[in-house]
Amino acid sequence: MKYRKLLVTKPWVVEVCEDEIDLNDIPADNIAIKTRYTLISTGTELACLSGKESWFKLPDTPGYISVGEIVAKGRGVNNVKIRDIIFHYGQHSEYIIMPKDNFFIKVPDGLDERHALFGRITSIAMTALRVSDIELGDYVAVTGLGLVGNMAGQLAKLQGGNVIGIDIIHKRLEISHKCGIEFCINSNGKVKDKIMEITQSQGVSTLIEATGSSKVIIESLPLIAKGGEIILLGSPREEYQCNITDVLNYCHLSPRGCITFKGAHEWRYPIKHDNFVKHSIERNTRIIFDLMKKGRLLVKPLITHVVKPDEAASAYEGLRDKKDEYIGVVIDWK
Repeated sequence: MKYRKLLVTKPWVVEVCEDEIDLNDIPADNIAIKTRYTLISTGTELACLSGKESWFKLPDTPGYISVGEIVAKGRGVNNVKIRDIIFHYGQHSEYIIMPKDNFFIKVPDGLDERHALFGRITSIAMTALRVSDIELGDYVAVTGLGLVGNMAGQLAKLQGGNVIGIDIIHKRLEISHKCGIEFCINSNGKVKDKIMEITQSQGVSTLIEATGSSKVIIESLPLIAKGGEIILLGSPREEYQCNITDVLNYCHLSPRGCITFKGAHEWRYPIKHDNFVKHSIERNTRIIFDLMKKGRLLVKPLITHVVKPDEAASAYEGLRDKKDEYIGVVIDWK
């Protein structure tokens, strides 16, 4: 049987191509999934399309956020049932075969399948909260209010922080406000003055940097209170030159704040949960799904476009060139 999948053939060229699958010949210990929805991860996937991700070798199929229905399974697969709807780390492909031991979670009853996709984005964002020292009443700033930054802001609010969202794109600020972020500041303005006004001249105790821009990281340091922390949630990719001694003194010198730098790459925690760890991606995702079901994490305002596979190329262009229109893009494979 033929099926469709996206393929990046060369930088910035996305095509829909065909492949074949035999659902009557699934390898032992594997499951076959018919995709229902996938979500484009803007930062990582645009980096893949540009050729800047060394692990993504062209041509290849992008994507790592998927919800689908199990339609077949190999011998010895007992941990799932046919017709189960699962969330997993699948590519933009109409059918996927994967080992039964790969990470996946059954989508809870009552949770919108499209919202479940954001479990991946939110688990990435939750890493920043896990490594932070955020406590009730703290002021927390988030630079970059794309999908990951927005969710980091929502999680910081749930943890008791007074959250300040910072972005240059008005649409993102507008959506973040709808998602409950009380203070939203356009980075084109006098950000430091506004931060100091909100925090009674103290600065924020935690700054979550979600853009991955080295320039933004450096420019954000004066916003942080003495003894505060900066959480590097976004992955820096572009070269940026600056005076490293000046940066190090923000960390070392008391008059500069003694700021602590913390990395928050999602893979610092194990994927599957066991009795030897408190935090894992699996546990985080289950917590996230529960928060979504209870309406404490808002997803609907983040979905700006639902497209068919044939429209994916234009959606990628929109995410790259029309950031004031495209935020969350779901691909509907049904």
